[in-house]
Amino acid sequence: MSGERDDLLRDLAAHAQHLARLAPLGIPAAALAAAPSRPGAIASTPAGAAQRVAPSTAASSGGGQARLDAIRADIGDCQRCQLAGGRKTIVFGQGSPAARLMFVGEAPGADEDQQGLAFVGRAGQLLTDIIEKGLKLSRAEVFIANVIKCRPPQNRNPEPDEILACQPFLEQQIDAIRPRVIVGLGKFAGQWLLKTAEPISRIRGRFGEFRGIQVMPTWHPAYLLRNPSAKRDVWEDMKQVIELLRD
Repeated sequence: MSGERDDLLRDLAAHAQHLARLAPLGIPAAALAAAPSRPGAIASTPAGAAQRVAPSTAASSGGGQARLDAIRADIGDCQRCQLAGGRKTIVFGQGSPAARLMFVGEAPGADEDQQGLAFVGRAGQLLTDIIEKGLKLSRAEVFIANVIKCRPPQNRNPEPDEILACQPFLEQQIDAIRPRVIVGLGKFAGQWLLKTAEPISRIRGRFGEFRGIQVMPTWHPAYLLRNPSAKRDVWEDMKQVIELLRD
């Protein structure tokens, strides 16, 4: 019994350390201390943690593109975290500055690092199918970005300090575009957008909010390549997105 107790204590300590590392990313303390108990609940950002911004009309004109250009200029040849030393290209994201639908993924991979474009590898091809065949849109009509803009070594998971370094720029991109819906692709995007420590398996398929914008977390396309049966889940999620875009 003592051995099992020691194992449990070690697991709890490791989990507590993981949650503590997420705190600087804006995840509410209440969400870190105790996840929502109801299966359908998503932790909401407390008052004052993130101000809701009224939708902007600037994106419908050249104002949105001008703001995106200014954000990219501000990033410059970014040296704000350790990823700068190993990257080839900063992957800013691309698409329409007036997009009603935005996709946010995790991080660039090898193909993205080479080309400087978000989602152009195998996972990107699958995302294109989701957009064009499922949503009946073109990639040029949406905006695609990532939580971090530089490729992590060997495609490892992003570190909290790396996410934190990129956070202001993704926030500014979202504020410039003001889409109707954001689709969070995978764990890191879903957790960052909803400011929750819940696993993607629990938050996907239900709308949450980021600064007053509807957010639909779903499986990352790379996960679908490994688990094709999960494509059905994504299609169900995208049907909800379609309905919201029709409003």
